[in-house]
Amino acid sequence: MTIAPAPMKALTRWGVLCAVGLLAACASGPPTPEWQMDAHGASQKAQSAYLAGDNRVEQLEWTRAREALARTGRLDLLARLELLRCAGRVASLVFEPCAAFEALRRDAPASEKAYADYLAGQLAAQNAAQLPPAQRSMAQAGPAQAGAGLSGIHDPLSRLVAAGVLLKTGRATPATLSVAVETASAQGWRRPLLAWLMVQAERAQAAGDTGAAAALQRRIAIVERGGKPD
Repeated sequence: MTIAPAPMKALTRWGVLCAVGLLAACASGPPTPEWQMDAHGASQKAQSAYLAGDNRVEQLEWTRAREALARTGRLDLLARLELLRCAGRVASLVFEPCAAFEALRRDAPASEKAYADYLAGQLAAQNAAQLPPAQRSMAQAGPAQAGAGLSGIHDPLSRLVAAGVLLKTGRATPATLSVAVETASAQGWRRPLLAWLMVQAERAQAAGDTGAAAALQRRIAIVERGGKPD
């Protein structure tokens, strides 16, 4: 999917964004319009800031990305941007309505409406074919199959989004949590790492594994303190 009639350079490396065609484009052609570069740079910085836990920069950059896309008058592009934003939240276990996307839903393609339903854990079975292949298989799999397939998703953010949907829909296994923690840790993504570690700690405590729960709490404390000693 392109965001303008003429071919252009790809706007982002984010797996989720590419998977649903968000702000994606072709590989060659005339010079990229300034609004595309502005939207790309701002959306990438916003997502990075959110995952790192920097609320101030995140809000500033999402505003810049929206302003860049608004210059085109393209409601479908704004809808795609909001879907990207919500995907980052699902990856971080923030299960809130994607209200900004819903306000623009009527102007979004069917594939992105399906992806929004997938993020909300409300995807109708007949719409699973609208999802990208990796997410389609995760949406249709049972807990055991989904857990095994999670590690096969190469893009880290896409993997965390899939794990978040599994948790939201009650299909997350201990292996799901481990993969999610390892993924967030490897990327240095503070916000989702804390969220997934807390879920692990809660489950360990509920299972009576006080040793594992204590170890997880020590790890959580390190992340929360930013490495500062007690």
